[in-house]
Amino acid sequence: MRSAFFALALALPTGAVAQNYPDAQAIVAIGGPVTETIFALGAGARVIARDTTSLYPEAVTALLDIGYMRQLSAEGVLSVGPDLIVTRDTAGPPETLDQLRAASIPVVSIHDSFTKEAVLDNITAIGAAIGAEEAAATLHAKIAAQFAELDASLAEQTDKPRVLFILSNQAGRLNVAGAQTGANGIIEMAGGDNVMAPAFNGYKIMGDEALIEAAPDVIVMMTGEADHEGRANEIFALPALAQSPAAAQGRFVKVDPAALGFGPRTAVFAQDLHEALVGTAPAERLE
Repeated sequence: MRSAFFALALALPTGAVAQNYPDAQAIVAIGGPVTETIFALGAGARVIARDTTSLYPEAVTALLDIGYMRQLSAEGVLSVGPDLIVTRDTAGPPETLDQLRAASIPVVSIHDSFTKEAVLDNITAIGAAIGAEEAAATLHAKIAAQFAELDASLAEQTDKPRVLFILSNQAGRLNVAGAQTGANGIIEMAGGDNVMAPAFNGYKIMGDEALIEAAPDVIVMMTGEADHEGRANEIFALPALAQSPAAAQGRFVKVDPAALGFGPRTAVFAQDLHEALVGTAPAERLE
């Protein structure tokens, strides 16, 4: 057992300390990837509440909703009676997390990052937090194999399509993804080149001149988000993109919003996006 503990400690993200609560039966899960991972580890029955971003698997939608992960209230979280809180470290506001930590309820923070290493490390960390190390090792191996398949596909790729990720279209004003975003992470993981990554971090509304200069080969947007939903013909009709290579070839791809969260399905999302970007899977065409 002692050797297994040290092996687990080595597998955790740098600087992380194994916090183990195997007896927790009233878990509040905050952050879609955190909640999805707990369910993937077979511990969904121990989760009593989740945040608004936690929508998968479908069973989580029947749980109590404590609100948006970046606008939490300590009173709301504590009102459901948790004995363990597992959260993304980007949840907030910070004072709420401080109040939760001061309430004698264990709080385990999982690091937010957009790499395959983070996906695998977080499975190990969440498994340790809830006392599901064996299930975590099994899930870790499964997803590592999926990433290996993705790496094999990427090795056969001859060039990187230039990709523009559009978060939203606000009457022709496009909010697009730069570096240090989930969108940038999944594009790079799928073998694409995010055209806006060199220009800025985060998401930003860009002017027509910058969009014309970007000349993307492929446009990527999310599915199932009312404000973020964009039809290909509407996007390609915009003056800034009408003459782009993407418009000329009708290259318009939609991804599940969960692809930006970097949870247990990340390798599958990246493989699907890769196939769409390089043309080995059908992309949505201009209507």
